[in-house]
Amino acid sequence: MPGAPWRWSRPATTQTDKPALRCLATDKGIDVIDLTGKTALVTAAGQGIGRASALALAAAGARVIATDINADALSPLTEHGIETRVLDVLDADAISECMAQVGAVDILFNCAGVVHGGTIMEASDDDLDFAYALNVKAMVRMCRAVLPAMINKGDGAIVNMASVASSTKGVPNRFVYGTTKAAVVGMTKALAADHVAQGIRCNCICPGTVETPSLKERLSAQGDYEATRSAFVARQPIGRIGTAEEIADLVVYLAGATYTTGQAINIDGGWTI
Repeated sequence: MPGAPWRWSRPATTQTDKPALRCLATDKGIDVIDLTGKTALVTAAGQGIGRASALALAAAGARVIATDINADALSPLTEHGIETRVLDVLDADAISECMAQVGAVDILFNCAGVVHGGTIMEASDDDLDFAYALNVKAMVRMCRAVLPAMINKGDGAIVNMASVASSTKGVPNRFVYGTTKAAVVGMTKALAADHVAQGIRCNCICPGTVETPSLKERLSAQGDYEATRSAFVARQPIGRIGTAEEIADLVVYLAGATYTTGQAINIDGGWTI
């Protein structure tokens, strides 16, 4: 139908299957997001959203370098043609060494992070320092490490993991997490403004509640897993928790988008409507 809107199409996948190539269906046919010839680096790729995104980027044709602190978690990705490297993003020297060996990358997905629970009255200085180091400073260092080659090429895409629990929305018992993720939103916009004229796009993703090993750990820590999970589902207007593969769809889109920068994109099942 003429003028029909673009829609996102992703065949169903499992965590062990290589995702099909992402497509955009329009009234003019199928446009494939083709990242062939691009090199993408993903942090925290051993599980959850990082893993799903590494697989999705590879399915879109990119050369993918998946990094994590857990070598065993990375190992299965090699079956999908993905290169793996152990990387502690809290270690500035390790980041420099990694990038010296990897070389220039076209796409960076900063996925590593930590979720602290509690209010301001329950937040220790150590909690704040660790969350800032991992959720913010590590991203800054990764961006700083990839930017020179991107600027020299006049092209590059950076995708940062933020959250709706940030400057987007106040979420109870997420004081430390929300504070640091708000910083990610600000950092993303500042970087985008500084480097847009040099061909760099920088955006951040703000998920709601997503089915990941991290979520399961947090639900289990509450004591009554099923009751806590039901409460999480109940706050989702869409009626369910999101999947890592759905977030990966957005990562692939932003990796290939050439006219989108400085945006904090909510992907939350309607939580922030």
